[in-house]
Amino acid sequence: MTAPPSGVGAARLVARLRAAGCVFAEDEAALLLAEGLPPDALEERVRRREAGEPLELVLGWAQFAGLRVGTAAGVFVPRRRSELLVREGLAALRAVPGRSDARVVVDLCCGTGAVGLAVAVGAAAEGVDVALHAADADPLATACAAHNLRGVPGARAHTGDLYAALPAALRGRVHLLVVNAPYVPTSRVALMPPEARDHEPLTALDGGADGLDVHRRVAAGARPWLARGGALVLETSEPQAEGTLAACRAGGLAAVAVHDDDLEASCVLARA
Repeated sequence: MTAPPSGVGAARLVARLRAAGCVFAEDEAALLLAEGLPPDALEERVRRREAGEPLELVLGWAQFAGLRVGTAAGVFVPRRRSELLVREGLAALRAVPGRSDARVVVDLCCGTGAVGLAVAVGAAAEGVDVALHAADADPLATACAAHNLRGVPGARAHTGDLYAALPAALRGRVHLLVVNAPYVPTSRVALMPPEARDHEPLTALDGGADGLDVHRRVAAGARPWLARGGALVLETSEPQAEGTLAACRAGGLAAVAVHDDDLEASCVLARA
């Protein structure tokens, strides 16, 4: 929890944010003040937040898995629940049999590249080299990801539709495929918080009639890309986990669902 701000100016800022509907007004005020902005620049950002723009876009970064990840307008903002992908992905890398000069990791539907970045950082802390590839259909996302991954040696960002974005040389060589594809049913997109539906791309939210259209495509195409012992870790929701499991099994993968109550998160772990 961020330390609460102090001072008359801070108190006014908290009051403004609270009036705008910010539930964690004290924390948000502290983060904004910590940026050390000139008064005019701070006022501009506060007005953006009052107008409903996500705090992560106002700040220009999001906290994710202990990292500060850059954000950009029009790019999906990483959620804390996706830290489950990082945890399960790192565990999957540890379980890969045999030796390899570098574990090949693909962050598909990468958005900011936060998941792939966190996996690469976590693997490096364990002494494991990673060859990281991030891919997204939206060039705004891949530009943002490329910026965030600039500190990961050899990391590359690719633009294109799912597997079509990846270099052909990766077929059969991917040790870990982490995917946060859209899974909100079309009819529920309008019910999402305004911060998401008004400021994030529809293609990163709308998963089709039952939310699983992209999951089926990911699952159907995964097996040819996975190395022996490689794993797919695919974010889902608890109500949709059975559907995601069915899609992975239909794609010839052995799959189990993983739930984390603390993160309020679910994913499917699948292997060829």
